[in-house]
Amino acid sequence: MGQPKGKTGNPKGRPKGTPNKVTTTLKEWIANLINGNRKQIEGDFKLLSARDRLVIVERLLPYVIPKQQAITGNIQNEVKVDTQSKTDLSTLTDEELSVIIDILQRHNL
Repeated sequence: MGQPKGKTGNPKGRPKGTPNKVTTTLKEWIANLINGNRKQIEGDFKLLSARDRLVIVERLLPYVIPKQQAITGNIQNEVKVDTQSKTDLSTLTDEELSVIIDILQRHNL
């Protein structure tokens, strides 16, 4: 059976937060390999079919653009809005619109 969480059989082991040397070395090697062969990689990329290029771009995007998260909010009954049907905002009063804007600003929506 394993050790309980937070306990180790080697109390003098690597301190928490210290990067793994093998991982760091491997990351540096991969970065150098890519940087040193950038022109070749770009040339090979251009030789791929359009579909394959799109697949590669799709797989690389998460490393460049953060994945978007869904936004959820909890709006109290400060304004009663019929959520079952589409609401025409032009039918709301200025006061009702102001309350909705305040709620959205408070929740950063």
